[in-house]
Amino acid sequence: MTARIDHAVTSGTFSLDGQTFDVDNNVWVIGDDSECVVIDAPHDVDAIAAVIGDRRVLAVLCSHAHDDHVRYAPELGERFEAPVLLHPDDLVVWRLTHDSEPDGELADGQRIVVAGTTLTVLHTPGHAPGAVCFHAPELGVVFTGDTLFNGGPGATGRSYSNYDTIVASIKDRLFALPDETVVKTGHGEDTTIGAERAALAS
Repeated sequence: MTARIDHAVTSGTFSLDGQTFDVDNNVWVIGDDSECVVIDAPHDVDAIAAVIGDRRVLAVLCSHAHDDHVRYAPELGERFEAPVLLHPDDLVVWRLTHDSEPDGELADGQRIVVAGTTLTVLHTPGHAPGAVCFHAPELGVVFTGDTLFNGGPGATGRSYSNYDTIVASIKDRLFALPDETVVKTGHGEDTTIGAERAALAS
């Protein structure tokens, strides 16, 4: 049986560089009836737990370490006895929120298998130095965190971000994927690689 994608939206705040903003975050849970992985842990552990249900959580996968994505990752990991995984280039950002370290690392090209479906880690720096996306070709989707949105690249106006880097990541890594690949983002609505390729070229 192919894994399915379950989804929730949680609301809270994002803080960086002395400013705080209200944000809505997507939570993505990929798996079957017995096991799953969670991408990001924003705002509300109980809301995420409601999507997980009684499944075994193989890992909490962090797309990047901004506080709206990882503030509750250690608590979620502890509740479900699951490792919290982050690309090491984002430890500098993680440490703005947490005193303890994540449980393990994500690496470019790493393959994470859940419910018979493979997620491949794509290191896509720019929005944050350790930002990653998770490509699931069997599901026809890529989970982009805050690297690529419906409407273009993620924000790069704050510490540890760079516009030229994020555009290079999108063009080199994400635009190598098929146009029909559905982009499931950290905030907001889905889009496709083809739609964003056309938008960025215009």
